[in-house]
Amino acid sequence: MSVTIGVLHPGEMGSGVAASARVAGARVMWVSEGRGTATRKRAEADGLEDVGTLARLAREAQVIVSVCPPASAMDVAKQVAAQRFTGLYVDGNAIAPATTRKVGEIITAAGATYIDGGIIGPPPRKPGVTRLYLSGAGAAEVADMLNGGLLQAIAMDGPIGAASAIKMAYAGWNKTQQALLMAVRAYAMREGVDETLLQEWAISQPELPKRSEHAVAGTARKAWRFVGEMEELAAAFAAAAVPGEFHDAGAEVYRRLAQWKDAPTPPSVTEACKSLAR
Repeated sequence: MSVTIGVLHPGEMGSGVAASARVAGARVMWVSEGRGTATRKRAEADGLEDVGTLARLAREAQVIVSVCPPASAMDVAKQVAAQRFTGLYVDGNAIAPATTRKVGEIITAAGATYIDGGIIGPPPRKPGVTRLYLSGAGAAEVADMLNGGLLQAIAMDGPIGAASAIKMAYAGWNKTQQALLMAVRAYAMREGVDETLLQEWAISQPELPKRSEHAVAGTARKAWRFVGEMEELAAAFAAAAVPGEFHDAGAEVYRRLAQWKDAPTPPSVTEACKSLAR
């Protein structure tokens, strides 16, 4: 008997997770109420079943997977808890361990089982590139349900917070180094030495010119969503008594790039750097 999974909400990552779950044999539902045209198009393209309201999804789903901007993770959990959902709730958002434990308290108080999740990689549209780490009681059960599609689900031997911690550790390098590279290019342009920097990089660190270009192309249109992730990173590092103020700076880098949300094409490096050096 196939499992019924509700995905909140089918953004780029959420729709990819949902599509993978369908390939794995699940019935996958979503909620159109309050969602925009772009979300509807993604859900329809991936063959997701629109059940209209969160109330119906909470009644029919055995598993709910939350994939949303980090700042919305708590609100989504509260909305689900208000429906008295009693199944398995997976939070797959980029949030700090302390935040995920708070989300878990909301969910379990309403009668559901909470599973901590952390997604590493791009939306799962091809095999071997995206992993969902899971921790807490029920992690292995959920991994079994989700495996078989393009997303690899990995149950960790750890408590609630472990999956979020591996996500924070990974993003602490990945997202932050991209923000730093863009900030360095912005500084060099502002001081009139960007061409010289690129020439020096070509000699001593030949991978950096392209990496800085890819940082702009790959993050600018999603920068609005990375602000919250960087803030969660700063909080996670502070809670572990590890210096994390550079993540605050990373949040500001992405905040200054947020104007390219929904832009048809990413900005050039020069355009992005002008925004960073305002």
